[in-house]
Amino acid sequence: MPKLGMETIRKKQLIEATITSIHECGFSDISLRMISQKAGVSTGIVHHYFRDKNDLLQATMRKMLEDLRISVLQHLKGTLSPEERIEALLSAYLDPKLFEPETVSAWLAFWAHVPHSDRLKRLQHVYEKRQMSTFRHAFKSLLPHEKAEKAARGIVALIDGLWIRTSLQENVIDYEQAHEIVQQYYEMLLYQNSKTKLGRKNATC
Repeated sequence: MPKLGMETIRKKQLIEATITSIHECGFSDISLRMISQKAGVSTGIVHHYFRDKNDLLQATMRKMLEDLRISVLQHLKGTLSPEERIEALLSAYLDPKLFEPETVSAWLAFWAHVPHSDRLKRLQHVYEKRQMSTFRHAFKSLLPHEKAEKAARGIVALIDGLWIRTSLQENVIDYEQAHEIVQQYYEMLLYQNSKTKLGRKNATC
């Protein structure tokens, strides 16, 4: 009889081995045998829990998305104002851990295979919907509804774009500079909104 929790332990081992293998060789060039050797288990163990390499990639991304969700919640804990929530979200989605080489390799492999897998598309949809929802909710307390939607889309696109640029091009910008750029964009949105409000107020005087 297997030990209690062994499935969770084995899956964690295999997911960690998958991330390392993707970073070292790329997803296309790794095999279940390579992953099993990296995890220190037999290939049969891998097949016991996962159908194939694609199934393992999906499990890996579900785990990474869940880790990101938990990180976002931890950053948001204790925030009171919309401004604090946005600052927390920027810190969560530009966390230094997301810029670690192995993490970058796994995320890039995930995005590269999204167009070819309905399951990965669903995972990507969940990630994007959750990311948009958290920013939209915070912006709704600071901006008119239509501007809140555009602000959320703009800041999400900027975060993802800066992450890719920073991850693929060494010594261009680091995560601290990326955070500063997004922060400036966020402050610009609030400044433009305050100018609009002031202009309308003066027009009615």
